[in-house]
Amino acid sequence: MGLFGKKKEAVKGTADKTEACCSPQESVCSCSGDEGQTPVQPAAAEKEASVKVLGSGCAKCNALEGAVKEALAELGMDTTVEHVTDFAQIASYGVMSTPALVVDGKVVSFGRVLTKDAAAAILKKVRG
Repeated sequence: MGLFGKKKEAVKGTADKTEACCSPQESVCSCSGDEGQTPVQPAAAEKEASVKVLGSGCAKCNALEGAVKEALAELGMDTTVEHVTDFAQIASYGVMSTPALVVDGKVVSFGRVLTKDAAAAILKKVRG
């Protein structure tokens, strides 16, 4: 028995499957049997290559940013580094201790200041 009759309504209303299963949050449409469907593309910002330093702007955060910029220059990569100081954005990455380093949307280091060589090693590994 469905809770408040919702299960019965979902079974009866299967004529329009695209509204029931496809949403902008999904990266791929999960409709079965619909050949005309195209996958929903992730946001352009997620695809874009980026390097971010997460932190309040303290001396440790600035030291990490400097080391990462030096490592990027040494590796011949784009040296644009975004410094995120908004705590809501920092928390959205799941980071609770700063400074933190995010490369291409993935947290690769947090809670410590990396040296230039350590940052270069991480960048090589992530961007390969």
